[in-house]
Amino acid sequence: MRLTTKTNLAMRVLMACAVNRGAVLRKHELAASINASEAHLAVVINQLSRLGFITTLRGRNGGLSLRLAPEDISVGKVFRLFEGGLPLAECFARAANTCPLSSCCRLNTSIARALEAFFRELDGVTLADLVAGNAGLSRLLLVDAADLA
Repeated sequence: MRLTTKTNLAMRVLMACAVNRGAVLRKHELAASINASEAHLAVVINQLSRLGFITTLRGRNGGLSLRLAPEDISVGKVFRLFEGGLPLAECFARAANTCPLSSCCRLNTSIARALEAFFRELDGVTLADLVAGNAGLSRLLLVDAADLA
């Protein structure tokens, strides 16, 4: 399995927001700290906002911050929402499936079970688990309060 760039960026944004809990982060500062283009980041920020994970503020003092507590954000839920609509293999996309083995293949059942086990494992991991006591992550993502002024 390979995660999409959107899922990867969503987790980076959420971790940065959790490390900077209570601060309003600006998109350009966030893009620099997580090594992402502002254009890609804008799409991810919009989706995270629509899904209720973050709050966005427009204007001169605008930016983004966590809407939920880090312990209330399940990594499994984030992954399901960002990856869930994408078929892992051709046989999972019934309309686009051209595989001649589909009618008798048993591999897709095993893959489906493995994928569910992957998500289930991540359901037990919260954003708080990723950032609490993680000094290395804090050093990389903590925004200086003076920079926010």
